Amino acid sequence: MKRKIKELFNKFKAYIRKLLFPLYLFPIKLLTYSTYYFLKLLWKIISWPFRKWSNFGKTILWSCILTYFLFSLLVIIDYIDREYGNINKIFCGPIAKTKLTRSVVRIIGGYGEGSGFFISPNEVVTNFHVIADEPSPKVVFPDGHFETPLKIVGDMKMDIAVLTLDNLYPDFVYELPESLNLMSNEPLFSAGYPLGSEITGDVTIVRGNFIDYRKSRKDVVGYLQTNISLVKGMSGGPLVDQCGAVVGVNTQGLAGMSFFITASDVRDNLVNLTDQEIEKIDVDPSKSPEEAVYAFYTYLKARQMEKGYNLLSTKYLEKTNFTEWTNRFTDILDVDVISTEKYENTDDTIFVKFGTTNWVDGEAEYHYYEGTWETVNEEGTYKMNKSKIIEVDDPDYKWFYE
Repeated sequence: MKRKIKELFNKFKAYIRKLLFPLYLFPIKLLTYSTYYFLKLLWKIISWPFRKWSNFGKTILWSCILTYFLFSLLVIIDYIDREYGNINKIFCGPIAKTKLTRSVVRIIGGYGEGSGFFISPNEVVTNFHVIADEPSPKVVFPDGHFETPLKIVGDMKMDIAVLTLDNLYPDFVYELPESLNLMSNEPLFSAGYPLGSEITGDVTIVRGNFIDYRKSRKDVVGYLQTNISLVKGMSGGPLVDQCGAVVGVNTQGLAGMSFFITASDVRDNLVNLTDQEIEKIDVDPSKSPEEAVYAFYTYLKARQMEKGYNLLSTKYLEKTNFTEWTNRFTDILDVDVISTEKYENTDDTIFVKFGTTNWVDGEAEYHYYEGTWETVNEEGTYKMNKSKIIEVDDPDYKWFYE
């Protein structure tokens, strides 16, 4: 055995010596030797099945097995492309859905409703049309509590708005990407609250597929076309890939087809958002008793409780304090003042009609009220002194216009 090993080793050394020397012939030898042995191996492979019948049968058998496995691999690759986008995203599905369920929020205002998601610990992005004409929309969280934004900026043409909150929610943040790289037919998930507060329950997650990018030269942002069916209430929610990375913002949909603002374009244009097109609160309680009552309920609507409290008269404040008074309105999402007018022949008493939207156990409740506020002028400002407000059950349409 040792002798055979020694002989093989000596042959190997001789072969290497023959290959390397003389050195100037080494490149030519390397090329010719490689070609020779490759052709020799190729000939053995080609001729092997034809040397005897058993070899031919084995070749047919193994060819069928390899062909079967090859086609199976192609089917698996096609399935992964259809279901997951690519193999890197195959294990991401549950993670994406879990985060969507706990972090997508409702946006509720007086005239519009939609969805939104965090792009920083205290910034929520949504569609501009969701908060248009609404100076104080509410951000309602999956656990039922809600907040009023401290600041709103947006752009009507881009249909993007960003709401800044007082508190921080770092676990809810979705990072906006610098660029997108989606494959044709890649699975995507859209999240939001269909039909807004008309339907209770958790966030709805809809699965679909990426179709194409769309962008016109006149548009500031581009769009992702999908086969997802969006409905009212889902506007402003996120569109994510299989791993939960945001790729778009819900904006508009038709039957069986929807468009989403590309997340990378949202990121690029955040610095251009302003409050110029945002509805502002413009009230002057010193102007008249009617304006003071309107201002009082407007402050409640905007959750500017300090300003509302400051419109209570000295006499009224003798029977309450700030904490007790604000606790009366903890569940109010919105206040809609329908009318304010002088009551009969008085100068200081105002007849008011208004409605409230209350968030109770994850559901919106609507209440309507009418009655009078007696006002008093204190230091140049009309303040609320005494009220006689009653609830109106199921008012008909005439009540809103009389």
